Amino acid sequence: MKRNIVESVLGALVLVVAVSFFFWAYARADVGDPGGYTLVAKFDRIDGLDPGGPVRISGIRVGQIISMDLDPVSFRAQVRFSVANDIELPADSSAQILSSSLLGGKYLAVIPGGDDLMLADGDEVQFTQSSINFEDLIGQFMFSQGTGE
Repeated sequence: MKRNIVESVLGALVLVVAVSFFFWAYARADVGDPGGYTLVAKFDRIDGLDPGGPVRISGIRVGQIISMDLDPVSFRAQVRFSVANDIELPADSSAQILSSSLLGGKYLAVIPGGDDLMLADGDEVQFTQSSINFEDLIGQFMFSQGTGE
């Protein structure tokens, strides 16, 4: 009987620790509404970009990617992302998809422009540069090296 009580208390303790870890991980994961204002950018390719991924200016995280879908008119990838309210971006700012390392992770980099007009909630970033596909670059390099006999 005493062993049953010890096992029950130990099981309850394990559950409390697991639930606590879940709430801690959820709070650290930046899940949910990121706040700030929303902008849209359209790209030819968004390989490796994921919803919830970071939006950075000069390497500093200023927002996150909210959603990605296909524009039915232009057939370009449309990325909705947030930017912190305290950051005003000029209307001629640009967006590009960059790799955070050679092995993976991509993020959306915003390069502020110099215009006097500022982007507002729901505006579109007009100047974009799509993701670079490293497999295509390596393939082009390998085939260009093999034809020079």
